Amino acid sequence: MQGGSGFNAFPPDFDKSRVLDVKPLRSLKPIFPNANEAPPFLCPSPSGPFPPGYSPVYPFSMPPPSEIPGVNQPEEPPMWTPPAAPAPIRAFRTPEMANGDLDQSGDVDQSEKEAGPSNSKKRGSYRTRGSTSSQKKEKRSKFQLNPAISANYVVPISQAQREDGSRDVVDCVLITFDGLRRRLSQLEDAKEVPSGLARRSDLRAANIMMTKGFRTNLRKRIGVVPGVEIGDIFFFRMELCMVGLHSQSMGGIDWIGGKGSLDEEPLAVSIVSSGYYDDDAEDKDILIYSGQGGAMTRDKPAGDQKLERGNLALERSMRRANEVRVTRGIRDVANPNAKIYVYDGLYVIQESWMEKGKSGSNTFKYKLVRLPGQPEAFAIWKSIEKWKENVSSRPGLILPDLTSGAETIAVSLVNDIDDEKGPAYFTYCSTPKYSKTFAIVQSSYGCSCRKGCAPGDLNCACIRKNSGDLPYTSIGVLVSRKPLVYECGPSCPCGPNCKIRVSQSGLKVRLEVFKTKDRGWGLRSYDPIRAGAFICEYAGEVIDKDRLKKKLHEGDNDEYIFDSSRSGEPLKWNYEPGLLGEEATNGASEDSDIPSPVIMTAKDSGNVARFMNHSCNPNVFWQLVIYEENNESFLHIAFFAVRHIPPMTELTYDYGVLPQEDDNGLNSRKKKCLCGTSKCRGNFVL
Repeated sequence: MQGGSGFNAFPPDFDKSRVLDVKPLRSLKPIFPNANEAPPFLCPSPSGPFPPGYSPVYPFSMPPPSEIPGVNQPEEPPMWTPPAAPAPIRAFRTPEMANGDLDQSGDVDQSEKEAGPSNSKKRGSYRTRGSTSSQKKEKRSKFQLNPAISANYVVPISQAQREDGSRDVVDCVLITFDGLRRRLSQLEDAKEVPSGLARRSDLRAANIMMTKGFRTNLRKRIGVVPGVEIGDIFFFRMELCMVGLHSQSMGGIDWIGGKGSLDEEPLAVSIVSSGYYDDDAEDKDILIYSGQGGAMTRDKPAGDQKLERGNLALERSMRRANEVRVTRGIRDVANPNAKIYVYDGLYVIQESWMEKGKSGSNTFKYKLVRLPGQPEAFAIWKSIEKWKENVSSRPGLILPDLTSGAETIAVSLVNDIDDEKGPAYFTYCSTPKYSKTFAIVQSSYGCSCRKGCAPGDLNCACIRKNSGDLPYTSIGVLVSRKPLVYECGPSCPCGPNCKIRVSQSGLKVRLEVFKTKDRGWGLRSYDPIRAGAFICEYAGEVIDKDRLKKKLHEGDNDEYIFDSSRSGEPLKWNYEPGLLGEEATNGASEDSDIPSPVIMTAKDSGNVARFMNHSCNPNVFWQLVIYEENNESFLHIAFFAVRHIPPMTELTYDYGVLPQEDDNGLNSRKKKCLCGTSKCRGNFVL
């Protein structure tokens, strides 16, 4: 111990065995001396003064600089005092952010825009204008997380699945993320969280999940990312990070290796072209990508780009000819201030050069060429642009509008498979036909809101019916599945633009009825559909059990029956309360709960929903919605997206099966399932 710091020095007559007989630190329990070994325990200030017989805790026990002996001066042994009681381990923890707040000094992506390194100085200024600490404290009391609940939440994916994902794991991460984001948006809309805290609900949801380790494909790699398919779409940059497609939440270039890595040569693995720089991104197979850096900011003018970081990685990847993942950012027509990110597959960098940009500064340019043989992704979007401009240019078009004007948005009828000219004749109707009203136990009444139902307004009768929450976000996305969603009816004075009338305003996306290869006619969309978005309702003739039983016994070959009493595979779609520190309530069921089932036949009359095929792993689910008119309540079957659905992807839902004792002869009409998913049950019931 000679010449050391002196902190571990002991007097010659001290019994060292008593010091070594301690519990391991992993026990996380503070150890205090027995009463007969030391004076009573006190808590003096770290900087002193200290009572006799007590020594300060490190690092306050270090002697002042003036007392440090010189190099050639002998160090005097320190005066020994009995060891002070150790501080609890929790005293040395890094302070956690309250309520899982996102560190705003980090990745802030304003309006989902890509930002280069030159924007790093702006990131720390992301604050609510005019806010004060006292104001935030007062508002935070409206929504407080329970740390004990959040700490006990168990992430449902293993460590191996965090490193390397699969399609099921990727779906689990994205569905959980979006459910959490929708809930945070709902709370923000109702002003139950501090102003500005959850306004970027995507950032906060990602922060909560990443803190829990609820993500996948953490291991960076060149090439294919397990579980992510070409053509997948993302409405938030953070979703790319959550599934390991692109780890940079703001930067457009992602790479591995380089300085500080075992591999000294950086290689690009992924790029995102979102329009922040001057890219030439109109060609479906070639992308002219601009390097990063040099952009003009408030602090400095535009400058020449440098061959470093991402630019250097792209240059090295060109020489190595390694595959680079390309994600293209496309303007969201429904929200012009945002973008939709489309994973377009693997490219190689063919050449690079430097040219003068619009700002007059030198900019690196990289030509990336798409590898052949991959499924189409961005090319589909370019084709849809042409079809929307001129519907007659759509190959295989039979009818430009199957609905004959019954819907506000035309529905095309297309067959590019064979010579069949269309499905069997039926009468198109946009709403269900009730022969009698649906009987409910509680009395029916509407709201009295004249300026629209406001989130968090418990004076609104329709909001009270929905357990005090607005069932939709401000952009009309369903927050959670419920046994029953109440909407404002025609007798409510709130008007057609009320936020609780989502399912009543008709189609929101451009749909197409098309001929499939082996499952008859199907339904798909020209437009991207985000998770929770309303697609359409099921329209047809509402019948009862007796009428259905009679039809089947008479041998009626009706293949267009919807029955709400059928049960499919359990779907966990709602947000996880444990991630938010909320109590899981008994009323949080996602299954329908009504006195009698809703049965419809769309054989003779119906709408586009009659063309939706079955899948054992569907991308659409149905939700019971009810609203009243003239003191009579009517049930509706509304379809919403399970997850983000790319354009031209077939829309499917689970037809389900009935209990054997109540099958009405339907279970005897099983057909072989051709959904082709990994969760296929082998058959389904018409």
